[in-house]
Amino acid sequence: MPAQASTVALILRLLRLTWGYKDQVLRIVVLQMVLLALALSGLGLIGLGLDVIGQAIGESGKPPRWPLGFEPPAGWSAMTKVLVIAGAVFAVAALRFVLDRQSWVWKAVLVRDIVVDLRKQVYDKMQRLSFRFFDANESGSIINRVTGDVQAVRRFIDGVMIEVVMLLISLAFFLAYMLSIHVKLTLACLATTPLLWVLTTLFSRTVRPAYRVNRELFDKAVLVLSENAQGVHVVKGFALQERERAKFKRANDAVADQHRWIFWRVATFVPTIGMFTAVNLLVLLVYGGWLYIHDPGFAFGSGLFVFAGLLQQFSSQVGNLAQIANAVQRSMTGAQRVFEVLDEPVEIQGPPGAAAVRLGRAEGRVTFEDVTFGYGGADGADALRGVSFEAQPGQTVAILGATGSGKSTLLSLIPRFYDPQQGRVLIDGVDLRDYDLDDLRRNVGVVFQETFLFSNTVRFNVTFGHPEATDDQMRQAAQIAQAHGFIERELDAGYDTVLTEGGNGLSGGQRQRLAIARAVLLDPPILLMDDPTAAIDPETEHLIMQAMDQAMRNRTTFIVAHRFSTLKRADVVMVMEDGRVTEVGTHDELMQTSAHYRNAAEVQMADEESRRLLGIGEDAE
Repeated sequence: MPAQASTVALILRLLRLTWGYKDQVLRIVVLQMVLLALALSGLGLIGLGLDVIGQAIGESGKPPRWPLGFEPPAGWSAMTKVLVIAGAVFAVAALRFVLDRQSWVWKAVLVRDIVVDLRKQVYDKMQRLSFRFFDANESGSIINRVTGDVQAVRRFIDGVMIEVVMLLISLAFFLAYMLSIHVKLTLACLATTPLLWVLTTLFSRTVRPAYRVNRELFDKAVLVLSENAQGVHVVKGFALQERERAKFKRANDAVADQHRWIFWRVATFVPTIGMFTAVNLLVLLVYGGWLYIHDPGFAFGSGLFVFAGLLQQFSSQVGNLAQIANAVQRSMTGAQRVFEVLDEPVEIQGPPGAAAVRLGRAEGRVTFEDVTFGYGGADGADALRGVSFEAQPGQTVAILGATGSGKSTLLSLIPRFYDPQQGRVLIDGVDLRDYDLDDLRRNVGVVFQETFLFSNTVRFNVTFGHPEATDDQMRQAAQIAQAHGFIERELDAGYDTVLTEGGNGLSGGQRQRLAIARAVLLDPPILLMDDPTAAIDPETEHLIMQAMDQAMRNRTTFIVAHRFSTLKRADVVMVMEDGRVTEVGTHDELMQTSAHYRNAAEVQMADEESRRLLGIGEDAE
């Protein structure tokens, strides 16, 4: 789509968005029209007062033109007339003050309502987008879209839409008033106006791409900051603070340099508009002065003075084109990024309404039928290729394979974080795409490879998936995950202890045990554990697996594991290589039939025995 057409489409969409609040918009517009009428009335009254004074001191023989056919009583002196006019000017000014204040309040409420609703829409949409969207967009960009880019829409509503409406109404009022005073003078003074439109259009086409680049550079700066905050231990551990400071400085300077490029053009454009509006006043001085001298019907106060005031107001409004044009380009970039999120297709969703199959508590039979899946990366390689197997209800399936073999990808298809490009995944004989999505995910508990804990209490984190759980249920789940002991003994407030961001105050093993407790509390018929014992020492792992034997009973469990002490507990072991299931069997069967599996087991068992003898654990408490 051409750039200009894209801008028009965005503006129309923003106008439709604002029109959803038409009652608020219309009352603001009506109030602004009243304010404009009062402003013109005040200006006309001042001109009338000058004409009265001019006639009284004999500098003008032209009689004042009283508005609305009003004529003062014959006995009024010039001073009485001036005092009455002054009182009217004050009354108009006081009324304008009250109404103008109300206008600001109404505009602020309108902008607040639209921004709050829009931010909610963007956040709600993100909750429904698949993992693929988050894979494709960096965290800095996502944060900016919900915060800064939504604020850009606020700038459009407040600094562009309302201002443009007021500009058009103002120009119409001022133009009509000026034409009523003198047609030729009006046309002469406004001769440069078409040129202003041309300059504004050229400016908009120049800076719009620059604002887009600026937002992208700002995304990168936020990403550097976010990564540094999350990886501060790594940075300090390797004494690389200076390198990270230089990295952020480069990102920050890139934003500043891009801003500087924009500012130079804005700094040129705004004074240029002001210069052309000043030319209008020059025309007024020459031509208007000539009219006052040679045209008997052209009075000073109600003619030249009022026209000068109107022209100044008109020129001021036209001069606002510079600020509005700049605000348009800034807001368009942010608006486009916001609408990109709102327009992003919801890739993973259940069938509509009654068409969805309701899933109560699943039996737990999981079937993969010739499943192929790829993330769509630059290399085009598939993460899974032709995977077929069936896990029976209550069965524990361990998955073994090298990094990148497709283990985590396989697990992510079961709760429909992604959908396969080919083949089907079924639970209890029904394609996952036929189930209600929320029903499906309530039947699948997940312990992710990278543990995430919220900045909240331990209680909140354990009961996150089952907030209505009782304290007894919460503690039972924590006991199964071998977490209850350290929660009660080592945390000051027990389950009411507030964790820092990401649970940074806990060891890796403690964080993982809380994640396991969170999944167990959901009591799902299907449990997915993506290498849950990677950060846990062998002794704690043994305790956890013993405790979970009962929890896994009558529950289909998939465990990505590398320790053979874990693999031996599984009913079935699947070995994966390059996205394919290459070997399937029990631990004992694979020890007999697979030389590769047997050699890996012997090496690892020897390593675990060495660690046991040396008293080395992997869970750094």
